[in-house]
Amino acid sequence: MIHMLRLEKINGKNVWDILNLHVSEEQKSFVAENSLSLAEAYIAVTNNGYAFPFGIYDDEVPVGFLMVGFDKDDDWEDAPDIACGNYNLWRLMIDERYQGKGYGRGTVELALQFIRTEPCGKAEYCWVSYEPENETARHLYSSFGFSETGEKDGNELIAVLNLQKGEEK
Repeated sequence: MIHMLRLEKINGKNVWDILNLHVSEEQKSFVAENSLSLAEAYIAVTNNGYAFPFGIYDDEVPVGFLMVGFDKDDDWEDAPDIACGNYNLWRLMIDERYQGKGYGRGTVELALQFIRTEPCGKAEYCWVSYEPENETARHLYSSFGFSETGEKDGNELIAVLNLQKGEEK
């Protein structure tokens, strides 16, 4: 049962909480390790990009990791068109011990609330990409109104949500 789900910016006090979270062996091909995500966030920011890495907490218990991105940085040469001027759910992982309890859904709600505060300015879309065989991700994002576009980011499918069309479901 979720008590009080919240996002907390990654900082020196909580970074190890987040680095110690992991998905199951079967899911490792679906999401990068949190250490790699934090390295990518650092690289994006030092290359004039935007990354917002968060720990996902239920009260004081770390249950996952979320990273929101915006636009693209100077080094992202093969970025999909949708990346330009839009937000994306760059990473979402729930630790294997906490899956199936509604944390993914709650986190997407919190992520969209954060994006709607327009931390990098107004955008028309929020996009996400996931492995074609990740049915759990496909179902979760489509339940919020994300639609697959037929485009890909590397091998991953891209799904898009229009932020200007009212509130999510």
